[in-house]
This record gives sequence, structure tokens and C-alpha cells, in this order.
Amino acid sequence: MDKSKILQTVKNRIAEKMLKFEELIASTRASNNDTKSSMGDKYETGREMLQQEINNLQRQLNETAAQQMAVQKMTAESSVKAQNGALVKTDKGLFYISASVGEVMSDNVKIMTVSPESPLVKAMAGLGKGQAFFVNTVSHQIQEIW
Repeated sequence: MDKSKILQTVKNRIAEKMLKFEELIASTRASNNDTKSSMGDKYETGREMLQQEINNLQRQLNETAAQQMAVQKMTAESSVKAQNGALVKTDKGLFYISASVGEVMSDNVKIMTVSPESPLVKAMAGLGKGQAFFVNTVSHQIQEIW
């Protein structure tokens, strides 16, 4: 498995996600400025709702920026235990421990990206090849780690 390609895919997805949040914030701010009315309270309520949406988008952008900083520090070096940056093959699938950006394809193989804070990663953290762990009473067996 080429972990460098997987890592680059994760970095690209996070960058795309940040761009989308920035565009949404800009368009919401523009609509907030365009909302002019003589309706009094309705005008203020609408502006407040738009401001709350901007705040929510900004929070999501900040979380994504934190993910990006963490992923930028990662390397494609091989691992011997389940930890941040490891590609872990279990009897249930392939998992790349980095930032959760969904499913990625590499060499026609489906890989799920998972956050180090996820219950799955917390259960397998520090384990090595051949070891088993449980998540919600489901047994997983680590077959390989890259």
C-alpha cells in the first residue's frame, strides 16, 4: 500500500473542505449585508439567524483547519502499531488513522479514514499485528499494519 498517496488524498480533501467553508461564509456574509428591510423585528431576527449560521460555519472551518494542521505533520512512514498515521488492515476492512474524510480509494482498494478520537481507533490504539479488539461487542482482528 502506498500510504503517501492516501495521505495526499486526505490532505486534498481537507483543503477542498476548507475552501467550501470559506465560500459559504463569504456568500452568507454577502446575503447578510443584502438583507435590508423596513420590517423592524423581522429584519433583526433574519440578520441574527444569518449571523448564527456564519458563526456555525466559522466553527466548522476552525475544526477543519485544526485537522489540516495535524495531517500536515503526518508522514507516510511505516508503523508497527495502531497509531496516528498508520494504515491498519483488520478482518473488517482497511482503516487509515488520520482525519475522518470518508472513504478513499487507493489501487482499487476501499479505505476508510478515521479520526484518532473515534471509538474504533481508541479501541485499537497501541495494538499490533495479530491482536484483537472489540468495538460495541464486535470483534476485530488486526491482520496487517503499514
